[in-house]
Amino acid sequence: MPTSQSLIDALHTNEPAADRAEKMKLYGWLIDRGGRWEMDTIVYGDDGTPQPGRGEIHFGWVLEGRAIQDVWILPGIFHGTTLRVYDPALDAWHILWSDPLRQYYSRQQGRASGNDIVQEGHNSAGDAVRWSFTEITPNSFRWIGERSQDQGKTWRIDADFSARRLMD
Repeated sequence: MPTSQSLIDALHTNEPAADRAEKMKLYGWLIDRGGRWEMDTIVYGDDGTPQPGRGEIHFGWVLEGRAIQDVWILPGIFHGTTLRVYDPALDAWHILWSDPLRQYYSRQQGRASGNDIVQEGHNSAGDAVRWSFTEITPNSFRWIGERSQDQGKTWRIDADFSARRLMD
C-alpha cells in the first residue's frame, strides 16, 4: 500500500544497516559530523592543461543504510552523484557515478588498499579508470582520478581534489 513518504524520506536514513554496519565503515566516515565537505580541485584537460576550481561534496546514508550516496559539485565543470553499495558476496563495493551535466558515467568496484580506498573500473567510453581516496584523516582527504586508454598499461591524472570537512 502506498505511503505518504516523500522521496527524500524514503531514500535517506540516519545510520548504516545493522547487518553490515562494520563493512559500511570503509566509506561511512565521510558521513560523520554532517557529511559536508569543501574541496580545492585541479581538473586536467585532454591536452594536460590544469583547470583549478573549488567545490563541495555531500555524503549520506540511503536505501535503509545499505548504500551511501554523495553529490559532488564543481561549478561549471561537473555536478554528479555516486551510489556506493556494499556487496557481501564480493566483499567489495559497487560504485556507480553519474554526471548528467557532462554525460559522464562510470562503474567501478571499491576496496580498501592499505590506508587508501581504491575504486577501479571503466567509464562509458570504455577507458579504464582508477579513483583513489588517499591521505585520509578524520577531517580531510585527497581524491585522485586517473584514466588509462590502454587498459592499465599507462595512467594519466584527470583530477586531483583536496577535501576538508565542514563542521555543523
